[in-house]
Amino acid sequence: MKFGPVAIAQAEGAILAHSLQLPGGRLRKGVVLDAGHIADLQAAGIANVIAARLELDDLHEDEAAWHLAGAILNGAPHLHLTTPFTGRVNLIADRAGVVQLDSNRLNAANAVHPMITVATVPDFQQMAKGGMVATVKIIAYGVPEADVTRAADLARAAIRLSVPTHRSASLIITEIPGGPGDKGAAAIAARIRALDMALAETTLCAHESPVLSETIARARGEIILILTGSATSDAYDTAPQALRLAGGQVERFGMPVDPGNLLFIGTLGDKPVIGLPGCARSPALNGADWVLARVACGIVVTSADIAGMGVGGLLKEIPTRPMPRRGKQG
Repeated sequence: MKFGPVAIAQAEGAILAHSLQLPGGRLRKGVVLDAGHIADLQAAGIANVIAARLELDDLHEDEAAWHLAGAILNGAPHLHLTTPFTGRVNLIADRAGVVQLDSNRLNAANAVHPMITVATVPDFQQMAKGGMVATVKIIAYGVPEADVTRAADLARAAIRLSVPTHRSASLIITEIPGGPGDKGAAAIAARIRALDMALAETTLCAHESPVLSETIARARGEIILILTGSATSDAYDTAPQALRLAGGQVERFGMPVDPGNLLFIGTLGDKPVIGLPGCARSPALNGADWVLARVACGIVVTSADIAGMGVGGLLKEIPTRPMPRRGKQG
């Protein structure tokens, strides 16, 4: 691509690089100058413009963005592309779900040419319907077609959206004298709705392993969520032990995400079971959101997966925390 000052007499067919205010209105950057534009510029006494002219082996920014975005999408369900505009095409979620990225492929595409860019939300980001998953932006007015082709080949099928595979969840809340009761039930119900699932039931029971185990066994939802009145502090505390008594298994207790440390995850038959940390009573983002979104979308969450959440797992402080992480400053 050639870029720089161009005499008006030679500017027809070039791409205007900077917007100009003319007596008849604003001539916006990015427009391909035609004979009418040239006449207007000459009438305004403008002798030169800063413009770009594509080489024979260049693609226009819109065509380049569309080609690359189409390769990234690669026909994946639950996503669609926006119409190209000023070298930009967005990938939009058609449903609630969780984004899964091939970061290596996307990084390789971004390394092809500085003017060819792909920006995404983080891997495993939970999305709502209509949310922007990624944006392809061609920074220059045109880029070499060979580079666009190479970037497209590298980034092909690098983004997909996993949507909820479970239809319902049960929420079990244990009670202790003077405890929080069902506080937080509304926030958890909102999380369930955001994942296009139904809350099958909300059940309160005593904070005792035998009672809780019976309640777990009777739960109707396809996912079982347990919110305890007293914080779980050990892998053999009341709630994890109740899951074992019900015939289930505990995969992991504890996660390197704050807030959210006191989460546990397991199974009861084919049903995922999540022991929610107390911070789930707040609508603020916490580690349980990361786990619940993946589980709801049928993504297996192992102990190793949770161990890998620590980098980036220091989340924002929440106002409901009884003891802030920051101590007194000396």
